[in-house]
Order: sequence, then C-alpha cells, then structure tokens
Amino acid sequence: MESITINSDVENLKIVETVVDTLSKKLGISDEVYGKILISTVEAVNNAILHGNKGDSSKMVKVDFTADGNYFNVTVTDEGEGFEYSNLPDPTDPKNIENLHGRGVFLMRNLSDEIEFNDSGNEVKMQFRY
Repeated sequence: MESITINSDVENLKIVETVVDTLSKKLGISDEVYGKILISTVEAVNNAILHGNKGDSSKMVKVDFTADGNYFNVTVTDEGEGFEYSNLPDPTDPKNIENLHGRGVFLMRNLSDEIEFNDSGNEVKMQFRY
C-alpha cells in the first residue's frame, strides 16, 4: 500500500504522522483505532531512530504500511543491531514508574492487536483490526 524510508532524525516523525493520517482517512478507520495506530507507529519509529540507529542520521528507518481485509499492518525496520525485546522491565512496576524511558514497547504491545519482533529485534510488525 505504502512504504516510506526516512533518515534517523526525530523531525521525520512528522512525515510518518502524515502518512498514518492520510491512510487512515482513505481506509475510513475509526478515531479510536487511528489513535492506536498513530501512537504505536510513532513509538516504533522513535525507538528505531533513537535506540536502533542511535540517532545516526546516516542510517535509515523503513516503514511499510499495508491493509488486508480488516487489518492495518505497520512494519518498522531500522539498521541497528536490534535489542532483546522479550526481557524488558515492566513500566507499570512501581520501581519503574519514574523512568523517562521504557514505555514505548509496552504501549505498542497494549495498543496493537498483534505484535511481532524479528529474531534480532531490529524490526517490529504490528497489526490493528479496523
């Protein structure tokens, strides 16, 4: 449906937001599901920029958007080494509440209907029912 590649600069999150807006309107996605898609996608791309590619603007982040049946799919891939996605601290644990980081993957897991990381952890696929 649509694929974009941006360099690792948080300013480019605006481009991602615009694509999500446009595709959501085109598909007639409800405001509630749109919000879930937007927050999850921005979190995934922000993580790819800051953590995956370590803010290196020479590295790219690829975002693929597809829709099939009643599902809107977002795949975010960075050029980083990946991370251990199965062993993240729980941001709702009282000892982690004050942390400024660590909520992105938690939000993505709770807002998407399906989420899957590749083995190395430098790609996430999220699915949203609409």
